[in-house]
Amino acid sequence: MRQKFTALLAGLLLALVSVAGFGPPTAALSPGVAFSATNLPTWQTNGIVWGLDQANGTVYAGGTFTAIRPPGTAAGGAGTRSAVNFAAFDAYTGNPTSCNLSVTGTRATVRALDVSPDGRTLYIGGSFSSVNGVSASSIAAINLPGCTVKTGFQPGGVSATVRAIDATSNAIYFGGDFRSVRNTARERLAAVTPTGALLPWAPAADLPIRALHVPPAKNVVITGGDFTTMNGADSKALAVVDSGAGRNLRTYPNFFIPRTSVVKTIDSDSTGFYVGNEGTGGGVFDGRMRLDLGTYNQVWRDTCLGATQAVSVYGSTLYAAHHAHDCGSMGGFTDGSRIHLSAQNVGSPSPMLQWNPLTNDGLGEGLGPRALTHTTAGTNDILWAGGEFTTVNGRAQQSLTRFGPGPGSAGPAAPQFVAAESLTAGRNTIRWQSTSDPDDSALTYSVYRNGFPTPLGTVRASSLWWNLPQASFTDTTAAPGVRYTYQVRATDPNGHMGPLSAQAGVVTAATPPSYPAAVRADGANTYWRLGETFAAAGDSSPGNRMGLPYGRPSLGNTTGALAGDSNRATTFDGVDDFVYAAQRFAPPTVYSAEAWFRTNTTAGGKIFGFGNGLPRRSGTNPGLSSNYGRHVYMTNTGNLIFGEWSGSARTIKSPRTYNDNAWHHVAATQGPAGMALYVDGVRVASNTVSAVQTAAGGWRIGGDQLGSLWPETPSSRYFRGSIDEFAVYPSVLSPTQIANHNQLGRR
Repeated sequence: MRQKFTALLAGLLLALVSVAGFGPPTAALSPGVAFSATNLPTWQTNGIVWGLDQANGTVYAGGTFTAIRPPGTAAGGAGTRSAVNFAAFDAYTGNPTSCNLSVTGTRATVRALDVSPDGRTLYIGGSFSSVNGVSASSIAAINLPGCTVKTGFQPGGVSATVRAIDATSNAIYFGGDFRSVRNTARERLAAVTPTGALLPWAPAADLPIRALHVPPAKNVVITGGDFTTMNGADSKALAVVDSGAGRNLRTYPNFFIPRTSVVKTIDSDSTGFYVGNEGTGGGVFDGRMRLDLGTYNQVWRDTCLGATQAVSVYGSTLYAAHHAHDCGSMGGFTDGSRIHLSAQNVGSPSPMLQWNPLTNDGLGEGLGPRALTHTTAGTNDILWAGGEFTTVNGRAQQSLTRFGPGPGSAGPAAPQFVAAESLTAGRNTIRWQSTSDPDDSALTYSVYRNGFPTPLGTVRASSLWWNLPQASFTDTTAAPGVRYTYQVRATDPNGHMGPLSAQAGVVTAATPPSYPAAVRADGANTYWRLGETFAAAGDSSPGNRMGLPYGRPSLGNTTGALAGDSNRATTFDGVDDFVYAAQRFAPPTVYSAEAWFRTNTTAGGKIFGFGNGLPRRSGTNPGLSSNYGRHVYMTNTGNLIFGEWSGSARTIKSPRTYNDNAWHHVAATQGPAGMALYVDGVRVASNTVSAVQTAAGGWRIGGDQLGSLWPETPSSRYFRGSIDEFAVYPSVLSPTQIANHNQLGRR
């Protein structure tokens, strides 16, 4: 495909801001995203679309189908037209053009399309024997714009399926399963002239070619597929060969791409080329990578799992089609339902951008989209996707869809986990989990009080569909002793308003509770009070790091630890329950962490700790951490151990036990002077270890990984009992501060 590269804004996401710190005005779409996630009305096929290309405002689709039909029409419904394995559409209206070719043969299918650089010839490849009745052996040329078969283009017998084509002004390169062309040996790669004469170019691959790309003005052909050798040299799935002589310019030994993976798609811009892979089994490479067009070295590689089928570069963004289900290894979404279309900045694979049109797996192998192409006018361009899917954004739409420049018509969902609390006299803080919009990362949240239609105030916050941080707003006009209710709704930059959230109520404090006041005054940047009953642990600190439950911890179901405080505590079952920070962040090198706990367990378990794991979105895998520490766990006998990993387990231990079913306060600190463990306001152990791990992660309470390298490893990594008032500080609290917290909690 030939692409004109447009200048687009790079995809830097806005940081979460408070009501007092508004950022710059947001754009209509997320930065870096050029196409709305709202699909446009598009004609459909009744079978799989394997290939797409475009030129001069027309999109050509090839695949395995027999008919096309209008949008919103069921298969075989009114308006259905015959279209045998090929169709052409107006790129800007989605309607079919007069170009109508019938590609036939035994089990005929079209797998590849490419328009010549001058836009006057369309080349199609696949497995077929004729086009519009004209004999053609798996490859054909079509005159444009007249849409007639170029009868003079007769390369001769191609012995098997053609899966990839890329045409230059003087050569048409193609690859696939074939072993000969015109009775001449060609091992899965060949080239012909525009008249169909066979060229001497004959690199040899030992297994099929699935992708082929000729970057403009580079005199190279980039090949991808199933192969393990190119021209006899070890080169698994990817190789760069000379466009004239066919000799190897760069091979990639089998450790570069695993034996279990194949290259399905290749595209390029002016400085790099982009490869998408599909794999099976363990240890696969299923994602995308960028390689330098000058050195052919890898620039970056993402590690998402989910069989990439197509990539397409538009400006500074790489759009991809796949069935990605787990990008947790690169800081993205964790394992769960499949995501079929995504966008990421060409300069870095992570994070993915907020662009989330939805399809289903669909027909055939059930892989969703298979092909991408876009117009190249530079303004008002359209991105097309074809494949196996039968729904788009929740509505019936088969095998073809398209996305315009926006703005999209979809609005954000309702904010979740809305809560209100009053920790300062005359001030109520409302917090919620931010929501998401299909193609806008920066949203505006309006806070409503007592059902009034005019918002009390607004907050701008940024989110990704898999990364929904807490946002908050403080009502400074509340009267002490009066009960208020609050609701929140999100609006995207185009003015699309989402639904109102559930209602949250609070009685405004006249006298603030002393314990939370001390925690906040001492600088906590995570504070989970654990008194909520609505399935989330809100952060009562300025850090806005909400905790989410895994398993079924009973949030806010029991009397809390603090004397004279109505706040409740959370109970954990010791089997699989925990609360975790949903966003990873750089770990602290100097810190204090504290909590109140009550238990009579004899199986031990982790009370709190810091780890790099994230639960899978499917809800069946807790995502236990591989790098973890900064933790306090209980032994089977009831002792407390505070540990950090610095090449080995470095720990300190309480001399007495605490599984006596009474509330206890535990605090752990680490800084330049070392580690210290406090229980009930008294330091019970210390050392001089200041070294810490550097792996990003988040805090967990109630359970996480706890391997045998830790001393007195308990029977259970999960804690059975109640936990309350968990807080973390970016400093080492003094013994006086810790003793004060213990005393305030017991008054």
